[in-house]
Amino acid sequence: MEILNYAFMQRALLAAVLVGITAPAVGIYLVQRRQALMGDGIGHVAMTGVGLGFLLSWSPVWMAALVSVLGAVLMELIRWYGRTRGDIALAMLFYGGMAGGVMFINLAPTGSNANLTSYLFGSLSTVSASDVTAICVLAAFVVLVTVGLRRQLFAVSQDEEFARVTGLPVRFLNLLTAVTAAVTVTVAMRVVGLLLVSALMVVPVAAAQQLSRSFAATFALAVAIGVSVTLGGTVTSYYQDVPPGATIVLLTIGAFIVLTALATPLARRRARALAAAHPGGDPVECAIPGSRVTADGADV
Repeated sequence: MEILNYAFMQRALLAAVLVGITAPAVGIYLVQRRQALMGDGIGHVAMTGVGLGFLLSWSPVWMAALVSVLGAVLMELIRWYGRTRGDIALAMLFYGGMAGGVMFINLAPTGSNANLTSYLFGSLSTVSASDVTAICVLAAFVVLVTVGLRRQLFAVSQDEEFARVTGLPVRFLNLLTAVTAAVTVTVAMRVVGLLLVSALMVVPVAAAQQLSRSFAATFALAVAIGVSVTLGGTVTSYYQDVPPGATIVLLTIGAFIVLTALATPLARRRARALAAAHPGGDPVECAIPGSRVTADGADV
């Protein structure tokens, strides 16, 4: 294929695959915790890291990873000890992150404003070899956490009180989820962009929930959707000369619409089957697509 003859597209496609895996992998826990906008808040605070990277002539990817992790930890600490609701903490991340990013970019050498655009909305041609190395390392961390600790993270996401009673380190796992989300934002920003990354963390999960009910099936389907739309968006961006981040997000929303349309008749058929099996019950609620996924023993 012609597209593979160019080194920058090889790097972009590899980054796209890693983004497609990691974003839904951590997004499923955020959706379960009803913190779908966390990625957006961390994306804004990562702007400060990118600005600092330009200002200090250091890698914007690694600096964004450091700053976004600190921001995610701060948000969790505020939620625990500051008697402040989670949405207030997210608002602080939004405004503080944007303000810090604008300030540091303004103080950085001339030309940084143009470079910032590629981090905000994604860019194929600017993904460097060093960016790919950083993305691979960070993606490995995300996969290790989201897959290796899936049972514990799922338990905490479903019911913190029950998880605490069973002896799980709830605060540590909440903090680890926030840190993993921050790392995922950094992984995705070169392909999707900081302002659009939250959609790739949430929408594939919501789309997968239209057809699947168990955690394992939702996880696998969400990752499959993520990889498909990131690769499709990257290839489309190359051939049609359109922004990759916007293309990927629009494809993701399109996948959600298609799966929702397919899920509606399936849900009705499931409801009728349950009604036939349990004439005296009310199985309709159990057949409604899009609800939180559930654990079925080995399915976790």
